[in-house]
Formats: sequence, structure tokens, C-alpha cells
Amino acid sequence: MTDFQSKPHQAVDTISRISVIEDILEVVCRSTGMGFAAVAHVTNDQWIACAIKDSINFGLLPGGELKLETTICHEIQCGNPGVVIDNVAEDVNFAQHHTPKLYGFQSYISMPITLQDGSFFGTLCAIDPKPAKLNTPETIGMFKLFTELIAFHLDAIQKMDLAEEKLLEERHTAELRDQFIAILGHDLRNPIGAIRNSAQLLLRMPLDDRSKRLAQIIQDSSFRSLALIENILDFARGRLGEGITLNLTVNEQIEYHLSQILTELRSIWPNREIIVNFDLDEPVVCDGTRIAQLFSNLLGNALTYGTKDLPVRVNAISKNGEFTLEVANSGDMIPNAIMERLFHPFSRGTGERSKEGLGLGLYIASEIASAHGGTLNATSSCEETCFTLLIPSK
Repeated sequence: MTDFQSKPHQAVDTISRISVIEDILEVVCRSTGMGFAAVAHVTNDQWIACAIKDSINFGLLPGGELKLETTICHEIQCGNPGVVIDNVAEDVNFAQHHTPKLYGFQSYISMPITLQDGSFFGTLCAIDPKPAKLNTPETIGMFKLFTELIAFHLDAIQKMDLAEEKLLEERHTAELRDQFIAILGHDLRNPIGAIRNSAQLLLRMPLDDRSKRLAQIIQDSSFRSLALIENILDFARGRLGEGITLNLTVNEQIEYHLSQILTELRSIWPNREIIVNFDLDEPVVCDGTRIAQLFSNLLGNALTYGTKDLPVRVNAISKNGEFTLEVANSGDMIPNAIMERLFHPFSRGTGERSKEGLGLGLYIASEIASAHGGTLNATSSCEETCFTLLIPSK
């Protein structure tokens, strides 16, 4: 937002952005018969012409200045509600005033322009070397109406500039944040991968029970960390304009990719039952790695939030030109308020749900579905919560 007091010459540019200013000055001169009209910005030590209508060769241009103490506008700045002079020679208050003598005018009118916050911007004023009939309700009312209109436009421009400034700041902050997330995610992936590989090597060694449990915890945590990092990277790519990229394979070995995820998650949840049904009669055109990422998010959620002593159900079907993947679990019903934002980024529920993850898994899964030209939907009841992926298989 422009601070007109600290940056007075910016007022000239701001006034020039008000399209009706020239029309206002034209109407003022035509209605009063005066030869000079101006919008002036008045500060504690400056009088600056912002817009001019001059047919008497007064010699002032936009951006030009007058010494503040030589103007009557200085008195208006100090609280005078306006000055109207029909004929200087006959006016008791201004017949001997230094300003008319200095600038050679006989008629004068000036009204304050007050912004919405109560601050004084300047004046709308007019002068002429000849007397004029100005002190009428019609003329004074017209000037007040015009000063209110100018103030309205100035406030609107200030608000628009402030909104644009905030938007640019937010965009810049968002770009820096997303770039930071992408770099951080990329740099974390390698050490987490090394931890996972080391844990897997340890589990193949002859260890005592306590050491095996520790190695299993390290492996499980590394799987979880890598999944979070992949989601962060995908989110950052989407925000930076790259979106979800696919490497489509005409006859993808989808069962292989799904089975890999099942093996990984069964090792993390060895005591959970997963009932699997694969009915893959037709080849699937897809990015198998991305479908595996989607499946990992869905199955991980089902195992995390589902009732511990009831199985998670997985169906993968490829028939009639469509590939369907269902992941269902028993457990508490997802509230409607959460269902409405389930696939939004950083959307998480309350209570125990909010403690898990970043709220990106389902968002990334839905983006993967969309990239394949498909859909990812969810239904939830007191008996079961089910996520269903549907994409063309051809």
C-alpha cells in the first residue's frame, strides 16, 4: 500500500490511474467557468500537482510543486473544511491574503480529499483571474461529491496494490517452500535408502531376538520414511508445475508390482491378515511404479486405521477394458466432514488419525489416478471403508 506521506510523488502516479480524473477537472471548469482546476497532494511540507486542467496558462504541470506556505491548501490541511471565494477583492478574510496577490486570482474554491482511514490526501481546487459565483449549494455539493469519488478511487487502488503485493509475496514464499521441499526430499531419499538396505542385510544375518526386533523396526521406519518422501516430492513437483509424470507400459506386469507392495507391507504388519483376490484377465496400460505407489498409500492406510483383528481386503480386476483396484478395511466410519476433503493436500482427520503422516498420501493417490485418466473414490460406513481405483486398461 502506498504511504502518500512518506512517498508523496507516488501520489501523481496513483492519481493518473484514476480514469475519471480528466473528466472531473473538465466538468469543474465547465460548470464554474474557471480556467484552472487541479487535484493536489498536500503533505506537511509539500504541495504537489497530481492532475491539471489549465486554460489560463498558469504554468503548472503534473508533478510540479508550489511552496506549501504560499497556498491556501495549507490552511485546509490544518482542519479547514473547505475554502470558497467568489471575489477576493470583496472577501473580508482573503482580500489581504498573500496567496491571491502572489498568484493573481480573484476566484478560488478548494475542498479536502479525505481517505477512508481519515488521513488527509490533498485537495480538489480551482482558480481564475476573474470573479466567479462559487458559493452555492450546487457548486459546493459538486466539489464534495468529486472529492469523495477521488477518495474512493484512491482507497480502491491502495487496497488493490496491497492485495497484489501480498499475492506476490505469497507466490514467492510458496515457490521457495516448494523448492526447499523438493530439494530436501531428494537429499533425504539416498540416506533413507541406505538405512533400509542396511536393515535388510541385518535381517538376513543370524541375530538374537532383540537385535532382530531392532532391525525390523529400522526397516519398517525406513519404508515409511521413503513413502513420505516420495509423496513430498510428488507434491512439490505438482506445485512447481511438473505434475505427476507417467511412464506408461502397454502390457504392464501389474500383478508383479502389486505383489511387491503386499510383500513389503506384510513384513511391516506381520500379524495382520490381508485377503487378496487378483483377477487380471486383460493387460493393463499404466505406469506400474505409480500404481504401486498408489496401492502402497491405500493399503498402508487400511492397515493403519483398520480394526486390528479383522482382515484388509484387496481386489484387483482387469476386465471389459477397465482396471479396478479396491482396498477395504473394517473400522470406524470416516465422518462426512473429513470425507469432503479426503483427497485434498494436507487433509487429515481429528484425534488419532491426525497423528499419522503429512496428509499427502491420498492426495498423491488421486493425482496418480487422474494422470491415468481414471478416478479414485472412497465410501465409508460403520462396517467398512473402501477405496476404489478405476482406470482404462487399454
